[in-house]
Amino acid sequence: MSNLSVTSIQRLLQGEVEIGAQVRVQGWVRTRRDSKAGMSFIHLSDGSCFAPIQLVADQSLQNYDSEIVRLTTGCAIDAVGELVASQGKGQSVEIKPLAVTVVGWVDDPETYPMQPKRHTMEHLRQYAHLRPRTNLIGAVARVRDCLAQATHRFFSEQGFYWIHTPIITANDCEGAGEMFQVSTLDMANLPRTDQGEV
Repeated sequence: MSNLSVTSIQRLLQGEVEIGAQVRVQGWVRTRRDSKAGMSFIHLSDGSCFAPIQLVADQSLQNYDSEIVRLTTGCAIDAVGELVASQGKGQSVEIKPLAVTVVGWVDDPETYPMQPKRHTMEHLRQYAHLRPRTNLIGAVARVRDCLAQATHRFFSEQGFYWIHTPIITANDCEGAGEMFQVSTLDMANLPRTDQGEV
């Protein structure tokens, strides 16, 4: 791996990095398609924005035949390469990688739950650890962030302070909580059913 610091895909797509600069990106493979000319087009997403960036990997890469052509949706990679103007449509820049390191493989690509298609909310609920990689959940997170920031800014400008109050919950994980009872009922005179239940 390179000593070069990681640049977010959002910064690259917004033009904050000059064409010709050497960059390092990390993320998850959205899609990979191979051309007959011996190149692989890898769409990489890091969660910093909706759009992925395209990596155009050719056969000159040392691990092209052993790893690059085996990449599937969900594989995690670390890539170092040159930021170049895109030859194709759909994006302004792309990366010509000098090195691609596979950080994590998908065990079984056939059963990997996050395929490059639209998923139902029911499907996403089953895979809470993977759903933040989808555009839908990413959009929800961004909207919630904007609303929370605006709310805090408004109240701060009105002279209010935000304090962390204790959270009242029914959970007591591993005995780390302080248990107490919260109720609107009169504990000395509880209403009971004929069976004696509260």
